[in-house]
Amino acid sequence: MEQTLFYNGTILTMEDGPAPQAVLTGGGVIRAVGTLAELEALASDARRRDLKGRTLMPAFLDPHSHLTALASTLDLCPLGSASSFGDMARLLLAFQKERHMAPDQWLIGFGYDHNVLSERAQPDRHTLDDAFPETPVLVSNASGHMGAVNSAALKLLNITAHTPDPEGGKIGREADGRTPSGYLEENAFIRLASAMPGPSPEQAARNVERAEEIYLSHGITLIQDGLTDTGRYTLLSAAHLKTEAVGYADLKNTPELIDRPHIGGYKIFLDGSPQGRTAWMLEPYASNGPDQPGYCGYPIYTDEEVTGFVRTALTQGKQLLAHCNGDAAAAQYIRCCRAAQEETGRSVADIRPVMIHAQLVRREQLAEMKELGIIPSFFAAHLWYWGDVHAENFGPDRAASISPLGWAEELGIPFTLHQDTPVIQPDMLETVWCAVNRLTREGKTLGPALKVSPMAALRAVTIHAAYQYFREDSLGSITPGKQADLIVLSAAPTAVDPMDIRSIRVLETIHGGKTVWQA
Repeated sequence: MEQTLFYNGTILTMEDGPAPQAVLTGGGVIRAVGTLAELEALASDARRRDLKGRTLMPAFLDPHSHLTALASTLDLCPLGSASSFGDMARLLLAFQKERHMAPDQWLIGFGYDHNVLSERAQPDRHTLDDAFPETPVLVSNASGHMGAVNSAALKLLNITAHTPDPEGGKIGREADGRTPSGYLEENAFIRLASAMPGPSPEQAARNVERAEEIYLSHGITLIQDGLTDTGRYTLLSAAHLKTEAVGYADLKNTPELIDRPHIGGYKIFLDGSPQGRTAWMLEPYASNGPDQPGYCGYPIYTDEEVTGFVRTALTQGKQLLAHCNGDAAAAQYIRCCRAAQEETGRSVADIRPVMIHAQLVRREQLAEMKELGIIPSFFAAHLWYWGDVHAENFGPDRAASISPLGWAEELGIPFTLHQDTPVIQPDMLETVWCAVNRLTREGKTLGPALKVSPMAALRAVTIHAAYQYFREDSLGSITPGKQADLIVLSAAPTAVDPMDIRSIRVLETIHGGKTVWQA
């Protein structure tokens, strides 16, 4: 058995106690930690890895994202750089020309953010029709919760003035209240986008492998597919991955996947997007939006339905992840978990349910979550990407408490952090930077009292993430007996100026003792 001895660098184990001088791995696991002299005596023939002052720590674990969704964007026109409707059209036209696409072939773009467009509005069919009078076009918001199609696409999809809004979604209408505008929201968009034509099965599987490389480059060795249906499961099964992917079965539509290999539990959606003003709130949005007075967003399901979902997970002993952005959605998840627990006599804590995003969760709700054993997984990078938008949508007081990591830490809750890729790239170090500094793009600090230390943020994407996955005995820290999933960083996030954390680079990613990515 070949053994490797890491030494001469900063070693962050994520465990309490003094940092060791060296780490010994072999057979895919961590064999020992201690002084260099101790480990040299233990394994005199080990391959020596001089860290040269760099940092060794456990690999990052992804608490929530969408591997297959990222893969599906790799063949789409990227719209993240668009600053206006005109920019979007220009990017789409260039993509169509570059790919030699036929005029009647679907043209799909991904990643625009209406909050940074000069128009500060969502696109609609009129936005797209001038450039594409014949080509069917679909564009997706970066959030994945909304998007737009042009008139040619509306015709192909048979969406007319008589088409009703689906449950948990809205079809945008024009001034007459009937004619489809081309804008689609939540389930009206999500169901459509999932049915769009895609690449061949072989190319789709290769795209999953390409997507995994992006995660590996950010030091992630356990990747989530956060809403897995039959098609996505087939993709995961066909791809040859270097590390590990865990899917979460769509409880509403494909619950039959639950007992298949590499499925970690169930996933449901309870509301929408705060930057898209579809998150479900207890109090109305600020009045400077296009909504009606008193608008609070809206739920996806009734309490009876959500309690039924939790009951299913509890009865089967399966983990349940619930997308909750607004505090009304958080309240629904909490009370339905409590109701299902009372009905079944089974402890919710046993399945470690997760509240995904928890953007606007209240302090008293976090206390209830601790009592029930619900884990909050925060999308802390919202602070940077959409913090200024949240201040507009919710007012300064509510915006200051988005992603309230500090409250979770005070309450002793093992929170995790994620990027919801492909909403943003799976850059864990950027997320740690966001959690530590709480800065917006305009340079404002949101809720300085809710900042956490670099070590607390790192634990959220290592040892706490392992706990979320029921893998605390095998992953998440540098401890003898655990899997040798490690990363080498250019510097220690705990030692640099907090503002410099984002500039640290992943240099090497190791899975089971083998290097799977190197800068």
